[in-house]
Amino acid sequence: MTTVRPEQPTPDYVPGHNLLAGKVVVVTAAAGAGIGASVVRRVLEEGAKAVVFSDTHARRLAEAEEALAADFGADRVRQLVCDVTDEEQVAALLDAAEEFGGVDIMINNAGLGGTASILEMTDEQWLKVLDITLTGTFRCVRAAGQRMVAAGKKGVIVNNASVIGWRAQEGQAHYAAAKAGVMALTRCSALDLAPHGIRVNAVSPSLAMHPFLAKVTSDELLHELKQREAFGRAAEPWEVANVMVFLASDYASYLTGEVVSVSSQHA
Repeated sequence: MTTVRPEQPTPDYVPGHNLLAGKVVVVTAAAGAGIGASVVRRVLEEGAKAVVFSDTHARRLAEAEEALAADFGADRVRQLVCDVTDEEQVAALLDAAEEFGGVDIMINNAGLGGTASILEMTDEQWLKVLDITLTGTFRCVRAAGQRMVAAGKKGVIVNNASVIGWRAQEGQAHYAAAKAGVMALTRCSALDLAPHGIRVNAVSPSLAMHPFLAKVTSDELLHELKQREAFGRAAEPWEVANVMVFLASDYASYLTGEVVSVSSQHA
């Protein structure tokens, strides 16, 4: 007999506690209404000096900057179009942070999914997902790490992985391989950067609800996915952002090379 999990109510939004006071934060893939956008708002609420955020959608970036400037002040937000498959654009994103004193915290949220059986998956599909999701994260870790070392900063890097890096799912060979790679990249780069006092960790979300997911996913599949969660519901993007903020904060000062599950599937 299949157990039906009742959907638990979403908890109240947690107010800021000034955990990132004075920090300069860079966030990739942060336009729209997903995890990246929630991270940008969350770090500003947590007292960040400034946030430089990017995406590949110029219009959505401009709209996001306008809204954030109204809420937090135009002097604390900057947006820049950045394709993480382009090393020069990644460098330009880090250059933008120099206006505020250089990057202290790098949050790598950019990734690309898709569904295709391994029997039909093309090289193009495989390579595109790997280049954005894994190699793009590598480029950003490398660039941010180089800037932090050069500036003598004991910075923090937080990557966005996925529970699919641990678990098998049909049609997700490329995405799962990429996210498993992000986990391994996190662990190994943490050891490379530890001698410089730089921490590298990752979050591993399962199901985070946002308008785009609701648009491209059937109600039946969403119900099935929610039933896999202990709370019978998807996470809100800000619930994932909260864990990223924790990893970026001094409360996580002895955590590095870790992948933290943000999924009630592990309960």
